Amino acid sequence: MSIRPLSDFATPAPIAVALDAPDLASAVVLAGQVKDSVSTFKVGLELYMRYGPDAVQQVRDAAPGRLLFLDVKLHDIPNTVGGAARAVAQLQPDILTVHAAGGGAMIAAAVEALPQTRVAAVTILTSLSAPNLDELGIVGPPIDAVRRLASLAVNAGASALVCSPAEVAAVRSEVGPEVLLITPGVRPVGADVGDQQRVATPEQALADGASLLVIGRPITAADNPGVAAAHLAASVQA
Repeated sequence: MSIRPLSDFATPAPIAVALDAPDLASAVVLAGQVKDSVSTFKVGLELYMRYGPDAVQQVRDAAPGRLLFLDVKLHDIPNTVGGAARAVAQLQPDILTVHAAGGGAMIAAAVEALPQTRVAAVTILTSLSAPNLDELGIVGPPIDAVRRLASLAVNAGASALVCSPAEVAAVRSEVGPEVLLITPGVRPVGADVGDQQRVATPEQALADGASLLVIGRPITAADNPGVAAAHLAASVQA
């Protein structure tokens, strides 16, 4: 196994379905319903903490050939993050997330531990607004902090970044064409934005330079997730 090229994340459509289901059985059913329309499945912190490696394996079994995005957002001292990354190496995730705010040495430790995985550095969570950043002592508008963290992460070896659609054009300009840019906070026109603060439509996010769109509730909460996924896939491939 080698690190996946950017083109793999776009086939059949550049969508990562967030399997934020209440239990593993529901997540596996969802994966089977939408696997023909999307490239990637995201196993998040809740599902992984509850079911562990079995969550990854069962999702893979339900959607063979699709990519696996392990979104656990590691954030600790470099030695601990390196150890945690080595602990999941046997799962061979195509993407693993860490927090860019952990610093360059921490990111480099994850990259060294997982040479066949795209380590994705999360810049600023899409649930945070400018006033939230002020409360945290992060000076300036979100886009400035995102650009600083994106540059730091790529210089440390990260081959993927997570940023909101509002910043993706600036980040693409900052890091160039070879970095996988992952955008949560993507909502079709008219969809409920939920707890997201900085959002855009799938079409706009891709036009601005996104590589992979993380989409959850517009697919997983639909009456027919398979139809919803197919409709979104068609909209971004048009």
